[in-house]
Parts: sequence; C-alpha cells; structure tokens
Amino acid sequence: MKRIFFFLLALTMATSTFAQGTRTADKALLIIDMQNDFVDPKGVLCVAGAKATIPAIADMANYARSKKDWVVIYIVREHQTNGLDVDQPRVPLFTDGKPGYCVPGTWGGAIVDGLEVKDGDLVVAKTRNSAFFQTPLDNILRRLGVKTCVLAGTQYPNCVRGTANDAMSLNYETICALECCSAKTPEVAEHNIFDMRNMGIKCLPVSEIKANY
Repeated sequence: MKRIFFFLLALTMATSTFAQGTRTADKALLIIDMQNDFVDPKGVLCVAGAKATIPAIADMANYARSKKDWVVIYIVREHQTNGLDVDQPRVPLFTDGKPGYCVPGTWGGAIVDGLEVKDGDLVVAKTRNSAFFQTPLDNILRRLGVKTCVLAGTQYPNCVRGTANDAMSLNYETICALECCSAKTPEVAEHNIFDMRNMGIKCLPVSEIKANY
C-alpha cells in the first residue's frame, strides 16, 4: 500500500513539474511562406506585393516576442526535389529538368532577408496552401493553449486564405494583419479581404492588433 501511495505521489509531482515547465501562449503569430521563391523577384513564384511587407512583419514579430502570451511560428513550404509531395497544378515546375521551388537547403526555400527565426520561435513545414493540412500545427497550438491566430505573409488568395479558413473552422479567433499580408495586386488583396471579413475572419491593421492583443 505504501508503495502505491509513494508511486502516486511521485507521479503527481512529476506531472505537476511537467505542466509548470511547459510553455504556454494565448496568441500565435503565423508568418506564412516568406521565402525567397515567393518574395524575391528572382523567386520561382514571386508574389509582387510580398517584399514590401517585410518591415511590417518583422515589426509584428518583434511585438509578439515582447509579449509573454504570444508565440511566433514560421510556416514554410518544403518540397522534395522530385516533386512527389507537391500539389498537382505545380508538378510541371519539377519536371523536364526544372528545379522546382521551396526545396529545403536551396536559396529559394530559405526565409527571405529581413526576417529570421529567433530563439523561442517555432517552424512548421507544409506541402499545401493551408498551414493546417497534414501538419502538426493544430496539435502544437492546442498544446500551447493558443486561442487566437494572427496571420502574416503571402499570399492572400492561396496560403493566407487557406490557413485562415482552417483556423476559423478549428475555432481559433482568426485575424489577418493587413500590413503584413500580400497578394500579386492590391485588387486581389482587396477582394480576398472582403470575402474573409464576410466569412467572419477579422482583417485588422497592425495598430489595432497591438492595441487590443
């Protein structure tokens, strides 16, 4: 009986220590696809409006890092050199001798200059538009205790919108930081913001996010 008591006591103490030592965060800044192949003019799939958002994203990341209840998570595309894990419409970018895009270890797959993964930041790789599709992101966010996802990155109609839709569907408060997200043209951005707001996804300026979150 004594052995059972001390085992349960030790287990309780260990569980308590683990819980206290586990990191928590109420809000997550998801920085999506800010890689050379999407942001730099020499990139394979450059989004025209992406490069201009770098300073705003860097500022938002520094703000998030300054808060105890935030976590910064870089969402990056990663594809095998043979293209076997790429979505069907982009298979031609990996065939006939083409190098593909966002292959780990290449210039195109690297996070763009002006942004960097810092101590405490996390990185989640994906192979589709949504950062939640067949990735551990939802599990990570729930383990941290995240309730609000703030999205930054590129581009609105594809990876930003896909991630926002899934975040909302998974019952996260979902916010797009306006100065931190981009599209190929202002018109594309405007139409997607209109749609997302009508779906219940918040699209807010950085100043409002900082004031309220």
